[in-house]
Amino acid sequence: MTLQAIKWQDNQLYVLDQLLLPLESQYINVRDVKDGWQVISKMQVRGAPAIAIVGCLSLAVELINTSFEDKDELLDTINKKLDYLVTARPTAVNLQKAAEELKAISKKLYEDNLSVEDMVKLVSSWCQKMLDDDINTNKKIGWFGAESILKSAGGRNVQLLTHCNTGSLATAGYGTALGVIRSIHEQGRLAQAYCTETRPYNQGARLTAYELVFEKMPATLICDSMAAALMNCRKIDAVLVGADRVIRNGDTANKIGTYQLAVTAKCHKVPFYVCAPTTSIDLNLGEGKDIPIEERPCEEMTDIAGIRIASPGISCWNPAFDVTPAELITGGIVTELGVFKPSELHTILQAQ
Repeated sequence: MTLQAIKWQDNQLYVLDQLLLPLESQYINVRDVKDGWQVISKMQVRGAPAIAIVGCLSLAVELINTSFEDKDELLDTINKKLDYLVTARPTAVNLQKAAEELKAISKKLYEDNLSVEDMVKLVSSWCQKMLDDDINTNKKIGWFGAESILKSAGGRNVQLLTHCNTGSLATAGYGTALGVIRSIHEQGRLAQAYCTETRPYNQGARLTAYELVFEKMPATLICDSMAAALMNCRKIDAVLVGADRVIRNGDTANKIGTYQLAVTAKCHKVPFYVCAPTTSIDLNLGEGKDIPIEERPCEEMTDIAGIRIASPGISCWNPAFDVTPAELITGGIVTELGVFKPSELHTILQAQ
């Protein structure tokens, strides 16, 4: 059984508070869009797929528990609430794409001969379906990624390095990059999974390590600054990361520290893979410099659990993400459709 970051029960939404992990497991009842915005912005839920799911389900909860005079009021509410949710975290594209799709679906339902109640039911059902769809997508990513890595390794068991958290806690279940590692482990071919601590928020040390231990995978935690030394002295078969946004040319925004891992992997001839659902791919942007990069509060760097660790008075620069150029993604981009070179993405998705 995998960890469950998002629970939907009897039209109620519960989110595992990831700020408390690994020491405490506590679920937050998300009662409306305002609550959804808060848990996303505060990073009580994080991971691009999970952000989109929680955002949409928070809307579903609010719609189910609100009385509307007519379909005009309902449609206006849906559009305004989705616009508000997208502002919670700007870099990950999944929520933005889900919002655009849900707006289009809602408009079509509005134009059909449906009651307000039926419209609410269909919109909320679409949001709920995102949970099952995401798990199925992640399992396909896991299979395709595992196939590519194990084929390159021949008959050897593999040692892998991952960054940030891309598992069940970042998705509806199974995971993207960590889903690939999970798939390899299920096949009995995982020798060792290394995870970075992922400063400044320590998603690797707190969350990925927690998942790896929970799933009983052979795993080792390293500091972010140890990655080059690890690749130099131990055989690493691949580096696996997730993505918050992949754009048309293959440039990828992901958790800060991803770019330097890609540079290091290229130097040590270690294949570098980006693992992401097609919902993370944004064909509207052409170059990495066009991706909006969220900057987080300084306290995330200077404090740990409310305790100051940095010298008072020092200024901080705290981007939450960096952009990895497509040419450094040497292993490929793993999606639910297969593993592709960054240059192939545009053609493959246009054909879908």
